[in-house]
Amino acid sequence: MKLNQIADKAGARKKRTRVGRGIGSGLGKTAGRGGKGQTARSGVAINGFEGGQMPLHRRLPKRGFNKPNQLRFAEVNLGRLQEAVESKKLDTSAVVDAEALVKAGVLRRAWDGVRLLGNGELKTKLSLKVAGASKSAIAAVEKLGGTVEVVRSAASEDAPEAKA
Repeated sequence: MKLNQIADKAGARKKRTRVGRGIGSGLGKTAGRGGKGQTARSGVAINGFEGGQMPLHRRLPKRGFNKPNQLRFAEVNLGRLQEAVESKKLDTSAVVDAEALVKAGVLRRAWDGVRLLGNGELKTKLSLKVAGASKSAIAAVEKLGGTVEVVRSAASEDAPEAKA
């Protein structure tokens, strides 16, 4: 085989349709765009436009509220902690906090603090220092003789509602 003999397989390249090139082509005159008006031209922006009638998105009432300065917590389940302990990534003798979890690869980043959730089963005694914990998670850790210390993160102290 030589370089001048290399070719695409039949049907691999399709020629683009040339529109507006006469009545015999089947796509002459309006070139498949129908009649006149806004939609026959380029740059049409009529999403949500209902012919002058009040659009649906403006007829419906506004709902909801996005809280400014909202805290974002990294969530960790008990089952995920147990996996890290079993794979020797977490030191059970030291206090497990956000920094230790990130270092162990349990979390990618700690955001505004770590929240401990009770999903999964914990079989090892741990001493945890977190920004928040569910009642079931605290109960499961204390049942094994471990401790859960809930501390306010630096971000939660900066938040306006924390000062009130």
